[in-house]
Amino acid sequence: MAVEKFTDTYRELEPLYRLHYAEMVARLEEAGILYSPYNPRLEEYGKASDGGWLLTFVLRSDGAACGYINVYITNDMHNNDLIAQEDTLFVVKEHRTGVGKKLVKFGIDELKSRGVKRLNVSAKTDLRVAKLWKRMGFKEAATQMTYQF
Repeated sequence: MAVEKFTDTYRELEPLYRLHYAEMVARLEEAGILYSPYNPRLEEYGKASDGGWLLTFVLRSDGAACGYINVYITNDMHNNDLIAQEDTLFVVKEHRTGVGKKLVKFGIDELKSRGVKRLNVSAKTDLRVAKLWKRMGFKEAATQMTYQF
């Protein structure tokens, strides 16, 4: 596991990003929420990565990427605390054997070392992951709702 630049890893991780997006879209469509096709704003991701406020944590097995977390870091608008917001978190099915927990723990440790006060995450692709996060010490703080236009 390592922190790597989005701009350096996107080509390698793109198949995983597409797989993750497809899994998320399929799960949300079951709930009646429709998403547009995969079309990331790579220039904006690149700016955020180069600016240091987007961190990409990469999980590897035998050198090949098998999971990742993208996290934005910013200051809370209400109190100026340094906070982090998970953008995406994914581990390929073949590696969902507990390494996701290790990846999250690695990310938490790195964010803490950078002075981050809170990390916000949301389960979209697989709602069961929220149970894992609770066991890791995350607290339920909100319910996310979507209104489809």
